[in-house]
Amino acid sequence: MPGASGNLGVEMAARAAPDGYTVLAVSTGFAINPALYARLKYDPLKNFAPITLVAASPNVIMAAPSLPVKTLEELIALIKANPGKYSYAQPATGSTPHLAGELLKQAYGLDLVTVPFNGAAPAINSTLGGYTPIAIMALPPAIGNIKNGGVRGIALLAKARSPELPDLPTSGESGVPDLDSDTLTGLVAPGGTPPEIVDRWYHVVAQTVAEPAIKQRLDQLGFDPVADTPAEFSERLKSELPRWGTGIRTANIHMD
Repeated sequence: MPGASGNLGVEMAARAAPDGYTVLAVSTGFAINPALYARLKYDPLKNFAPITLVAASPNVIMAAPSLPVKTLEELIALIKANPGKYSYAQPATGSTPHLAGELLKQAYGLDLVTVPFNGAAPAINSTLGGYTPIAIMALPPAIGNIKNGGVRGIALLAKARSPELPDLPTSGESGVPDLDSDTLTGLVAPGGTPPEIVDRWYHVVAQTVAEPAIKQRLDQLGFDPVADTPAEFSERLKSELPRWGTGIRTANIHMD
């Protein structure tokens, strides 16, 4: 639900009856917003029961074809040699593509200008036109332009290559470890929802995601089908919160 980066909808879901009839679809913002907003009225771990991580879409670094680099190492070297000259487009302040760029800047001491847009489409269009020569996006909105050559894929911020872009190396393969980041799509229920109801939801989603046609379509769109268990999704959320929180505090990013 929209409103304050989804926080209003999340707050409503946190107050809903834990009877299995209210389920909230969440993205990585669910784990990011506690560090961005100082006065949230919910705790993602205490007020919700994780059901499953349905799918994850890795972020990707790409560049305008006119930029004279083809690898992530070359891109980092170019930015270092020209401090303040280059900028990167990202779809929204506080999004995982934005924060992935900030983590890259922090890791390598890069003087790289951050340019926020209102959505992935205008950010990609800016890079297509060469106005912001670099972009960091979730893979789904970027995959078509990488395939048709409108932008040059530089590195996928993931542990494994995408089956739809087999020639695009991961950041680890490019000599830049610990930069993996993705946008999560998961389901949670209000805290206190009985475990048997949570498990019932999980099994329905897992069966759906496992269907060959569904899995193939998710792959084509740039999503990695996951459908992990409630316990596994809980551990993933516990690891996401401190990771993004540290990067946000270091970059001094806040939304209120």
